[in-house]
Amino acid sequence: MDQGNGTIRYEGIRYEDIRYEEEFITSKRGLELFTCRWLPANTEPKALIFLCHGYAMECSISMRDTATRLAKAGFAVYGIDYEGHGKSSGLQGYVPSFDALVDDCLHHFITISEKSENRKKQRFLLGESMGGATALILHKKAPIYWNGAILVAPMCKIADEMKPHPIVIGVLNKLCSIIPTWRIIPTQDIIDIAFKSVEKREEIRSNPLCYKGKPRLKTANELLAVSLEIEKNLHKVSLPFLIVHGGDDIVTDPTTSKLLFESASSKDKTFKLYPGMWHALTSGEPLESIDLVFSDIILWLDDRVITRYDGSSEVEQKINYDYSYKDVEANEFCSKTL
Repeated sequence: MDQGNGTIRYEGIRYEDIRYEEEFITSKRGLELFTCRWLPANTEPKALIFLCHGYAMECSISMRDTATRLAKAGFAVYGIDYEGHGKSSGLQGYVPSFDALVDDCLHHFITISEKSENRKKQRFLLGESMGGATALILHKKAPIYWNGAILVAPMCKIADEMKPHPIVIGVLNKLCSIIPTWRIIPTQDIIDIAFKSVEKREEIRSNPLCYKGKPRLKTANELLAVSLEIEKNLHKVSLPFLIVHGGDDIVTDPTTSKLLFESASSKDKTFKLYPGMWHALTSGEPLESIDLVFSDIILWLDDRVITRYDGSSEVEQKINYDYSYKDVEANEFCSKTL
């Protein structure tokens, strides 16, 4: 299987009616990036879902439960570890350019979407925390390409009381050109305040693929810059989206998700707040709470999956017309991107 500028390694596993596969690709920047996918083993996928993991996390282990649930619900799920994350190359926990990180995801996701077997399938993004920011920038780069996004406790705005003074931002920018990889940003233990489940905390701490050091200077500056960029452009978010956020989340403020919901120009938008839940509401809560969140996510997806018919009713003709028109626009974009 060949993808990007070349495949390094491939592995396939089948279990519980799901086919799991891993693949290392070479990015357009020459980086070795780890990718993985969970596919329904016995049925044609309803649609494609592309995972955008959070800061210091990865896909194959920390997002495995999310992907498995979605694959069991009939979706083809694809993940990629960012540069400096998981099994991908790069200094662990280091994001020298958020824009380049998003471009890596964009190229990989489009390559998958434009395979002959996937061309007519709908495309959804699912981003958790910093991955929510990744999904929003992917939408900005390709506004008409995605059929929707699920944003899980997204990082989309810096709380006003946490926003650095412009002078401080200027100093950070200068230091980044001198000591970009230094781990000097003070922060509390995110694992303790993100995951309510003690077992999940231990799983993350014992996962060598998850970065647990202090944020590197350039990484922190890139996350600050992208948060400020997204905050200024909330009104430009136009794709269908579902936001799910824990009411007691102190990692990303649920009021910023509400602001995104209120500001976005999307005609199809949903915001679900779960009282008492923390930041990692798809993995770090009691099982019954996680089940509730995924029930809402899968229902939202199923309500938006277009079932393609060969019938001639007015509604079916409109579906096919709208979808074909979107395909033309997407093809024009892909020809410039791939």
